[in-house]
Amino acid sequence: MTWLKLNKAMFLTLSLLLVAGGLYSLSKTNSSVANPSAPPAARTEKYLFVWAGDQARKSPDFLAVVNFDEKSADYGKVVTTAPLTGTGTTWNEPHHVGLSRDGRVLACGGLLSVLKGQKEVFFFDVSNAGAPKFISSADPPESAIADEFYPLADGGFLVTMMGGAQGHHPGRIAEFSKDFKLTAEYPKAPPDDGFNPHGISVRPEMNLMVTSDFICPSTTLHAVPGDLELRGGVRVWNFKDRTIVRSIKIPGAGGTIDVRLIPGDGKGRGYTAGMGAGQLYLLDTQSGTAKAVFDFNSIAKGGWPQLMRMTKDGKRLFVTMNMAGKVVMFDTTNPEQPKVLKVLDLGANSGPHYLALTEDEKRLVITDYFLNEDDAGKVHAEGDHKIHVAKVTANDLMLDSRFQLDFNKAVASGPARPHGVAFK
Repeated sequence: MTWLKLNKAMFLTLSLLLVAGGLYSLSKTNSSVANPSAPPAARTEKYLFVWAGDQARKSPDFLAVVNFDEKSADYGKVVTTAPLTGTGTTWNEPHHVGLSRDGRVLACGGLLSVLKGQKEVFFFDVSNAGAPKFISSADPPESAIADEFYPLADGGFLVTMMGGAQGHHPGRIAEFSKDFKLTAEYPKAPPDDGFNPHGISVRPEMNLMVTSDFICPSTTLHAVPGDLELRGGVRVWNFKDRTIVRSIKIPGAGGTIDVRLIPGDGKGRGYTAGMGAGQLYLLDTQSGTAKAVFDFNSIAKGGWPQLMRMTKDGKRLFVTMNMAGKVVMFDTTNPEQPKVLKVLDLGANSGPHYLALTEDEKRLVITDYFLNEDDAGKVHAEGDHKIHVAKVTANDLMLDSRFQLDFNKAVASGPARPHGVAFK
């Protein structure tokens, strides 16, 4: 009898535990069902890739790997470099980069490769982030002057090629497959009204792509007399068909170097900036119109607003001001009335241009170099060759004092010009 009572008591206790566990499990399940779209935890990048060129243009252009682990004693130090090999290793003027969707391949562009008749799109295997390897290079036959990269879902890339084969206009959008083969150059019949694409932004769920026209590249060279031919406008594309459906002209913009669609915006709106005019424009891609919504001259006259990045919720916008040596952080909760949250001053002679946000959007990396054509051309925006990391909060940008990286002395081959960056 005592044994029976004891077993009944044990059974009751076990039953209660099972019920409690089931309720806990159910609450966990219901919690996840209640928010099925909750994003997975963002990865913490440990490596920073920097696509750079020897300032003397004697040593090969290279991909540098930098320790990006905040917990490491070597945070901010160069781990290794992977130089280009074979022919055409120098004078490419390393420019923008793009990391494939699976994180295994880094595609890099050479802005001035065409001057030496060299290939201008370069692919690195970064599957082992600490020891990247140069794979191959490519040269689209109808276009030149590689600029921005957009990684495709199937592993390939779209690349804005700002000029035609000889660096004039019109340019093209080159598409590469996941095995680094050129599949097409778009559009088949490009516009003849100053089509020189530089920036690119895509919202696949809306079948929407935009590119910004910046400058006719050949006019930057001494071989072409006269002033620079700066463009002002954005092309709206059918993303799937790779066709231009309308053009947004912005007279007097003075070079629309970049463009960003606003994530989640139901109207498909975006931003571009006029480098010469010093204006931030809100784009209506459906009506094909643009209107100025902020004057960068209020921060620094002639400051050259250039590249742009946005957070995934579309509520924060970051813009480099190259000649002013500043980075501006906007609150874009109301797209028509962006508000300045912070103007980060990087100091005299800094020249910020390229910038990139980490996956968790807590760090913004900025490189202080735009373009120096040396004796070949008219553009000489050298910057100070430093790379900065800024801590990002909801309302502020603060320099990370622990990250000190100067490419004038970071690599053994001598002073180098750092440009595009990516993380892994």
